[in-house]
Amino acid sequence: MATIHVDGQSYDVDGADNLLSACLSLGLDVPYFCWHPAMGSVGACRQCAVKQYKDADDTRGMLVMSCMTPAADDSRISISDAEAREFRASVIEWLMINHPHDCPVCEEGGHCHLQDMTVMTGHDRRRYRFRKRTHRNQELGPFIAHEMNRCITCYRCVRFYRDYAGGTDLGAFGANSNIYFGRHQDGVLESAFSGNLTEVCPTGVFTDKTHSERYTRKWDLQFAPSICHQCASGCNISPGERYGDIRRIENRYHGEVNRFFLCDRGRFGYGYVNRSDRPLRPEWRSDRNDTAVTLEVDAALGRGADLLRTSRRVIGIGSPRASLESNHQLRELVGEDNFSTGIAAQELACLTAMNALNRNCGLPTPTLRDVEDHDAVLVLGEDLIASAARAGLAVRQAVTARRTELAAERDIPSWNDEAVRTLGQDSYHPLYIAYPIATGLDDISAGSWTLAPADIARLGFAVAHAIDAEAPVVEDLDESTRREAETIAKRLLAARRPLVIGGGSLGSPVVIEAAGSVARALSRRTRQGSLLLVRGEANSTGLTMLGGESLEWALDELDGAHADAVVVLENDLYQRAPREQVDAVLERADAVIVLDHQRTATWQHADLGLPAAAFSEADGTLVSLEGRAQRFFQVFDPRYIRPETRIHESWRWLHALRADMLRQDTGEITFDAVTRACAEHYPELHDMLGSSPSADYRVRGLKLAREPHRYSGRTAMRAHLDVSEPRASQDVDSPFTFSMEGYNGFDRPREEVAFAWAPGWNSPQAWNKFTDEVGGHLSAGDPGVRLLHPCPGQYDYFVALPERFTPRDSAWQVVVLPRLFGGEETSSRATPIIERAAPVTLRLSVDDAQRLGCSDGDLLSVVTDSGRTNLPVQLDAVLPVGLVGIPAGVEPGLISGDWAELKAEATNHHQGQIMGQRDDETGGRP
Repeated sequence: MATIHVDGQSYDVDGADNLLSACLSLGLDVPYFCWHPAMGSVGACRQCAVKQYKDADDTRGMLVMSCMTPAADDSRISISDAEAREFRASVIEWLMINHPHDCPVCEEGGHCHLQDMTVMTGHDRRRYRFRKRTHRNQELGPFIAHEMNRCITCYRCVRFYRDYAGGTDLGAFGANSNIYFGRHQDGVLESAFSGNLTEVCPTGVFTDKTHSERYTRKWDLQFAPSICHQCASGCNISPGERYGDIRRIENRYHGEVNRFFLCDRGRFGYGYVNRSDRPLRPEWRSDRNDTAVTLEVDAALGRGADLLRTSRRVIGIGSPRASLESNHQLRELVGEDNFSTGIAAQELACLTAMNALNRNCGLPTPTLRDVEDHDAVLVLGEDLIASAARAGLAVRQAVTARRTELAAERDIPSWNDEAVRTLGQDSYHPLYIAYPIATGLDDISAGSWTLAPADIARLGFAVAHAIDAEAPVVEDLDESTRREAETIAKRLLAARRPLVIGGGSLGSPVVIEAAGSVARALSRRTRQGSLLLVRGEANSTGLTMLGGESLEWALDELDGAHADAVVVLENDLYQRAPREQVDAVLERADAVIVLDHQRTATWQHADLGLPAAAFSEADGTLVSLEGRAQRFFQVFDPRYIRPETRIHESWRWLHALRADMLRQDTGEITFDAVTRACAEHYPELHDMLGSSPSADYRVRGLKLAREPHRYSGRTAMRAHLDVSEPRASQDVDSPFTFSMEGYNGFDRPREEVAFAWAPGWNSPQAWNKFTDEVGGHLSAGDPGVRLLHPCPGQYDYFVALPERFTPRDSAWQVVVLPRLFGGEETSSRATPIIERAAPVTLRLSVDDAQRLGCSDGDLLSVVTDSGRTNLPVQLDAVLPVGLVGIPAGVEPGLISGDWAELKAEATNHHQGQIMGQRDDETGGRP
């Protein structure tokens, strides 16, 4: 700790900080541009100047840049000194010389850091009267719009994109006052984190192109705290709504999870919520070949209840993309013995194994922030950038943190970014990766091996044995693999805090068990380290804790006439099982009821379809891959703008359907009551009650506002329906209001913050006002509660070690490869994601391609017991011989580990049919 004196007041601060960070953590306003809490200082903009004095007797002082000056004990500074204020005003004036002053048409207007700092410094007159420098803008893909003329040369964009996120295709070109930030030529930004440029950039150089099509100022958007549904990382987001559509998603700060950054799938994959073909009213088909007719709610519930009452046995199929509350209500409707998780058996086995390991391996599960504090990492069977991108970004920070340690040895503070990077150069903590193809983190790895899943597991088991001799010996291990395993083991043992990462992306339980064995070995030897296991979907962890049978079990029960009715919850069965099998089961069933917010192939086979609320229209709880239960809040009431809709939360539909089936009074149902029932019913989920405040939570007697206090136009929004403005929707399920009336300040700490705003701070930098310290945790604590904890007890090593992978002469082992864009069910229905997705191809090794006599672009048929699909070939120089890589989301019938025949007999006509079929399944463009 250190004591500093600011304008005559004394404060205790962290002596390791710089003065800028220390002042901002104290709530003092100091303008800045180039500094960022996650990226440190480079002293490029000169905007954060303050007057520093030698001692109490010094009256003259000197100007220093607060971002480049340590917060040393007994430092004396003045923010309000006249010379400092004048200097800051002059700095922003010359930074603005070439700025176009186009705030009225700039999409950053209203949440622009440049605007905030201009007002803060008092700059309000433009004296420059000459020609401004102008630049040509670039086309950067479907996510990001480019307006280079607004640049103030703070270097934040390239520092984040290249130094922090590891991108290579964005740079700074030129010199002096003619610097250009962009690509060497027009083209799609390749980084999986490019969307963060929209918040990192303090001006409007990089803006959200998905928002541009229907632009709304930030102060006219309605927000709610939410959780990203596009993977299992559990990132916190702030979706903004206008006219019943989600217009953009911004990062919501969480000190233990995503902090300042999101991946591009989470930021731009929301388009499925706004699709024009979404079901908005209940639909009934008296014959499944007939056109559906729409019903009112009571009629729909009545017909649904009749179907269920007259059925012998009803199977409920849940979903890992639905909330815990909705899955619980489905289980209550059909009974515990009739509930399926809706997850395929192989994936469910992997999820069950991961939950067990998180409790019994002896090592804790790290938060994403914790991941950054590890100094040796082993990744088995995961391409993190494809399967859990935000976790991959955290691993990159862990590996590059070696530079910070080298700097500390030489008394260079960690915030002095340029000095740290210059000293560290290419110094990294050890990262080892085993995966069938090249991954997004190979560029910083100390070793990466492209192996078949069985060989990945064998490498992991060999590492475990090298760490702990009591771990099983891997038989017939070749000498090179043994040496590699020993090297990895030595580096893990030498680390202060080693990290083991595995997961279910390859659908291989033995790969997961191998990661668990390494973790167990480390636990026995050092008691240090962590184990992170990657799950596939937003609520995969929570649904596994809730329990239930596999999807195959449900299909078998229906196909074998043991059951004659099925209720499907937010799950497209055609995305999880072969088409022919699902067709047969749904045609055999006497009653099919589907709840979903998308018009999926399963919806088209329903007798009764009930329009469910998407994440933006519902409240619910998800459990992330680290076992953190977190609540997402309803952003808007869909019936306020579109009164004709009959969208309701799935848990509300299921509650009413059960009451009608039992001929009971539906009664009132609230989210708090459903959550309480869920927590009480499942002991493993009991602590989920602490994941968020209840509906009666108040600040100063006020509910919390969803809308900024400058929100405008509410009366006009429904003028085409009625000139009389109705009362704003009332929310009995949360402490938020559907209006600007309510508390939205920062001086009363709270966990759930819908949007970041503070007086004078309209940009995303306003999150500094809500944290205990800059870059720390929310002042009231970070949202959510951990449900998975290590349990004391004996963990026995896994002993059924696999044989080494042996290629076959006429068959290839299928490996389903996750992909960031297009590999997830809901985001792949969003237009920008469709545009960003790479062409769907079949990966084949060069040797295998030569053996088959095919080359890049040729069509091959992949034939397995579950079906057949045609795909163009993409030669892969590192894929092991004997494997065939299939992108996730292309052919649900293909399962990792299956053996397939490859036949070169498809035609270009067939290719067009396959591509067209895929477009139909994803719905094409909204």
